[in-house]
Amino acid sequence: MSDFKSSFWAFFIGAIVLLGVIFNLWMLIANGKVRAVSQDNTTGHIWDEDLREFNNPLPRWWVGLFVFMCLFGLIYFALYPGLGFYPGALGWTSHKQFREEMQQGNQEMAPVYAAFAGKTTEQLAQDPQAMKIGDSLFMNNCAQCHSSDAKGSAVGGFPDLTAKSWIWGGTPQAIHDTIVNGRTPVMPPQGTVLGTPDDVKNVANYVLGLAGQPNDAVRAAQGEAKFKTVCAACHGADGKGNPLLGAPNLAKGAKWYMRQPTLDGITAQINGGNGNDHGIVRFMPAWGNKFTPAQIDILTAYVWGKGGGVEPAAATPVPVAADGASAAAPAVSDAASQ
Repeated sequence: MSDFKSSFWAFFIGAIVLLGVIFNLWMLIANGKVRAVSQDNTTGHIWDEDLREFNNPLPRWWVGLFVFMCLFGLIYFALYPGLGFYPGALGWTSHKQFREEMQQGNQEMAPVYAAFAGKTTEQLAQDPQAMKIGDSLFMNNCAQCHSSDAKGSAVGGFPDLTAKSWIWGGTPQAIHDTIVNGRTPVMPPQGTVLGTPDDVKNVANYVLGLAGQPNDAVRAAQGEAKFKTVCAACHGADGKGNPLLGAPNLAKGAKWYMRQPTLDGITAQINGGNGNDHGIVRFMPAWGNKFTPAQIDILTAYVWGKGGGVEPAAATPVPVAADGASAAAPAVSDAASQ
């Protein structure tokens, strides 16, 4: 692959482009100098005994158009990128144009989003107009992986957003952080850590038991100790996971995101790591640079309202002293107040 990153290819492409234009002009000039070899204005080429090639000149309008197009091509390559590394005199790039168009679109939509400013996730989820915008954002950007009904795909490794057992948590703040920063599977391959292939199979059977799936009870009993020694650090002793670490809930009733709860699937996941399928690590990209803060808030509310979101944690009341001051407020020393 390093060969394709060499500067040779940029010069190679630029040379082909320029030589192509020069070759076309040369062909036009060379053919324009052909002269008739007989008085009847033929070139002397005869086919099938009586078919002769005439030396009729090209129409002037066609020659003019051909030369104009060649000159237009040279001017275009001088102004825009098309000659390898040369960026063009105008400095145009598709990324720059995309950013400008996105900025213009965001400015035009700013008055629409202003109506939702200051609303909580719960309030936005109850606003029909906000949810209509959220549905459009979701369909254009998220449905390709999570499907139009937000139920995802266990086969493709895309989470079900309508389920309560979210890997990274389903609170409004957790959903907001997931959209902004993206998520990457964090479980490394654990086959060698657990020991032998039999140890892996034992732990896989134990996990099947946690999920309420048919399993080998003898092997599951043998795998319990290994699970609680190695796997419980992330998934917990009860297997219910830890959203702070992105460790999925393995217990009965939980949604299985990366693979189906089968012996082969769990064994492959233990050996290959979470999200690793034949060497391909599936992850959710960060969307914070694409969406505006208002769009992220609306999309958060839309996803939260699909059924899988959980209520935000209740605020802890601050104790109030008898004199009305907050008991939690730090005391200010005399030296600091001076």
